[in-house]
Amino acid sequence: MSSSDAAVAKAAGADQGGRSAAVRMIATGAALAAAAAVGFYLVYQFTQAERARELRDWQSRMAIVADSRFADVDRWLDAQFDELRGVADNQSVQLYMTLLHSDGATAQDEDAPAELGYLQNLLTVVADRAGFEGEISGPAVNANVQRVGVAGLALVASDGLIVAASPGFPPLQGRLQAFLAGLEPGSAGVSDLYLNASGNPAMAFATPVFALQAEESAASQIATVIGVKEVADELYPLLEQPGATEETAETLIVRQSGQTVEYLSPLADGSEPLKTKLALDTPDLAAVWAIRTPGGFALRTDYDGTEVLAISRAFEPVPWTLIYKIDRAEALSESEERLNALMIVFGLIILLVLGGMVALWYYGTSKRANEAATRFETLAKRFQGQRNFMHLVTDSQPNVIVIMDETGHFRWFNQKALKLARMERGDMFDKHVSAVLGPVEGKRIAGWVKETLAEGEPTSHTHEMTLGEAGAKVYRSDFIPLPAREDFPPGVLMVAQDITESVKERERRELAMRQLVETLVSVVDQRDPYSAHHSARVGRVARAVAEEMELDRSLIESAAIAGNLMNLGKIAVPSEVLTKQGQLTDEEIRMIQQSVLTSAEMVKRIDFDGPVYETLAQLQENFDGSGQPQGLKGDEIEVTARIAAAANAFVGMVSARAWRSGMDFDKAVDILLQEANKKFDRAVVVALANVLDNRGGREHWADFGEPPDEKPADTPAGAE
Repeated sequence: MSSSDAAVAKAAGADQGGRSAAVRMIATGAALAAAAAVGFYLVYQFTQAERARELRDWQSRMAIVADSRFADVDRWLDAQFDELRGVADNQSVQLYMTLLHSDGATAQDEDAPAELGYLQNLLTVVADRAGFEGEISGPAVNANVQRVGVAGLALVASDGLIVAASPGFPPLQGRLQAFLAGLEPGSAGVSDLYLNASGNPAMAFATPVFALQAEESAASQIATVIGVKEVADELYPLLEQPGATEETAETLIVRQSGQTVEYLSPLADGSEPLKTKLALDTPDLAAVWAIRTPGGFALRTDYDGTEVLAISRAFEPVPWTLIYKIDRAEALSESEERLNALMIVFGLIILLVLGGMVALWYYGTSKRANEAATRFETLAKRFQGQRNFMHLVTDSQPNVIVIMDETGHFRWFNQKALKLARMERGDMFDKHVSAVLGPVEGKRIAGWVKETLAEGEPTSHTHEMTLGEAGAKVYRSDFIPLPAREDFPPGVLMVAQDITESVKERERRELAMRQLVETLVSVVDQRDPYSAHHSARVGRVARAVAEEMELDRSLIESAAIAGNLMNLGKIAVPSEVLTKQGQLTDEEIRMIQQSVLTSAEMVKRIDFDGPVYETLAQLQENFDGSGQPQGLKGDEIEVTARIAAAANAFVGMVSARAWRSGMDFDKAVDILLQEANKKFDRAVVVALANVLDNRGGREHWADFGEPPDEKPADTPAGAE
């Protein structure tokens, strides 16, 4: 080969080597960019999960305050009606209004009967006690100048004439006259907030007066008790949360007024009540959102343009919406600072790692093997330091943070995970989750890891784990998928938060609810001694059957609570009917049958976790559609109602009464099976039989057959 050919070949080889080096450089750069993208993506996902968790925590905290203020205002509204009903139910008032006003006499007439003076004195006393009083405007001089009252109580006859009133009752005209005219006959009512003649917030309340010993219906209404009061001193203090420490927290009451939203309560900026209105199309306005989304939680803008966290509740008697809010800056400032610092640290770690990788690549391609080995050792130590730094950051977190590969083996973990597992860092690496948490919990978590990777979306699960010496605790674990990289297989980031205290708090609330239910049941038992303990036993049987059918926790509790409350409506049944000796009339039978639906209506507005109201309302439905009141059929009936119906029939048959013995358990089940898929759901009856035979039901319910302590003189007509 000539020298010129050698030069050409050398040049071609150099050119080929240059192109190969360029390709390797591009590939390396792409890999580094991908690694950086994955790292920043993980950091972003982690911080987003933390922000979501923080918002959930604030939602729970704010819901407690909102529910507390809502309950206080709601109780205040009920208290006003209670005062008026006390007057309306007064038998003297009913008698006087029936007998004495027939001739149109009023307490202001010179020859008015003394009884009408009694009515005026009664209204004056009640108005003074209940706060239905106020300043009378106008000069107190001996001149022909009318003084106008702003608050008081009055008895208004069916012809619209005021029969008797407390001093200071305002004229029955304008707004009050329209309010009274708009009342449904036989029904109570409340006006919305308005500014009275003195410019103060006021409300009017009304309740009907029925004829003595007459049925409470529109036809028997003979008068109306109407009360007017200035409400600022009573209503607005209820919006203040005792012990609140947040500086920007504020509870408001708003309503929609045409195309605007009106603020009914005083504002933190000094605005007086009923003085501030904003348009409904104001962008992102918290008050507009609250009216349209009662019971919701969101990040919105306040009336002064401040970004706030807001939660809402809607009232039923009045068109009001309660808003509890706190400035976003105050609520989330601490967590935002922490997350921003965490993002900066993680970003620096990623950059340091990338810098180390670039240095390793550069030195590995430009030096001899022994020099590369030396530099690699140095870089490895540096990388170890960076990893230790990352551990230092995550080890300060209160939550368990681990990374597992698709097979469920640990690839990374923080100090919290090591502490709970009681293992050294070197021992836990590459261990399968079952080797650390046990086969049952390990299999479950490994399954969630595979599920998260398959769906490619973050998932969240609430579960119980026993880690370390602390015993069983409840955790909410978030699983975030990590896509595969060139140097790292696909995996899942798991962040587990200990929510044991929150769960215990929920259980305490459920215990309080059960205790309240037991108290109500005892009240019914005292009024109906012949069926004492019946509803409590129905609740026990319903709970056992629902658990046997493996229903959700809320449905199990709903079945048990509905069983306990099924006889609550008997409070509305006269005692003489419940304990009547002999045959009941058709009306009395209908009254007792209606008591179950009355029970449903009495709990309709209580916010249970499950379908307690629906269960009570459907308790008399039959599986084949022949029941009442709606004639529902099959799965149209709530499963809790099907369970409670079977439990009620079972308890009624096997429970001993003073006038008869309880039926044998097997015979009772045979009767239920004969009615299976007619009156009762066969699946429910089979579950009940399984509880008796395989879950100790016979022993647990043996006391059902024990006779009562005392035997009545005769079998009561309304006995079960």
